[in-house]
This record gives sequence, C-alpha cells and structure tokens, in this order.
Amino acid sequence: MRNLTSALLVSALVLGGCGAVRESRFNPFNWFGRADVQPVDTAQSNPLIPTGRGGIRLFGGPATEVPAGPLAAQVSDLTVQRIAGGALIRATAVSDTVGAFDLRLEPVNDGVPVDGVLTYELRAYTAPAGNVPMPQRARSHVAAVRVSDGDLAGVRTIRVVAERNAATSARR
Repeated sequence: MRNLTSALLVSALVLGGCGAVRESRFNPFNWFGRADVQPVDTAQSNPLIPTGRGGIRLFGGPATEVPAGPLAAQVSDLTVQRIAGGALIRATAVSDTVGAFDLRLEPVNDGVPVDGVLTYELRAYTAPAGNVPMPQRARSHVAAVRVSDGDLAGVRTIRVVAERNAATSARR
C-alpha cells in the first residue's frame, strides 16, 4: 500500500508539471504561433516586367539565373514546423485557376531578416483561365522551404506575401 501511494504521488507531480512545459518556450511546438492572414496593397509594379539581374540573353548562352514567376494569387495557410537543425516553413497558395506549377517561396533581402521579420514571396506560374469553376481544394498548392537555426537567429516573425494577402507567424 505504501508503494502504491508513493507511485501515485510521484505520477501526479510529474503529470502536473507537464502543464507548465506545454506553455513554455522549451516546447518546440510553441516557438511560432498560428498564422495571421492580412490583405496587401495591390498597387504594385507589373510582375511581367523583370526587375532583377536575370533575364534572357540573346548571345552568349542561356541566362544564369532563372526568373521567378509572378506572385501567387493568395496565401491561405502558413505553418512553421520545428525540424532537426532548423525549421520548415510551409505555405498553402490558392490560385485563381487549376494547374498552377513551379510554386516556390523566394526569400526577400537574400534571406536576411529586417527588424526581426524574415519575409518570403510566394510565387507560382499559372495556367490560362478556364471556363469550368473548380473548388478551392483543387486550386490549392503547398510550397515549403527549410531554414537553418543560424538563419533563424534573431527572427521574431516570418511573413509570406502573395498578390492579394500576406500571412505572418510570430514567435511566442
């Protein structure tokens, strides 16, 4: 009877301590919160005019840099998952038409955080608009990028920008 009482007392103390760990910074699931989606300013430059150093060369071979696609229509979800040696940033894009391809998260400012905000642009090529309406599930696509612990040093917020909105996930 004495052993049973001791075992119950110890297990009650251990399970009671789990509640404090659930909301602490030591729990990897608490490092980034839920995504917050907001609309963005639509008065931007023309996405069809290249602004970077890449492009097509007429003489001397192909371009060294592949031009990025236009911004995806909107981002519907953003999750940051802790993995060994860093984090996995997953963004779900919803396009206007079915058949988006080459979906990617392109870092802004060469992946350097500005004021603790690491910003990515969600880019995708889309097929021409069709006549048949499709459900959102058929127009959803997921892009992911791995970020190392060194790149996450000093980052408080991760922001993914699309054409019509942006999603942010902040550390707790």
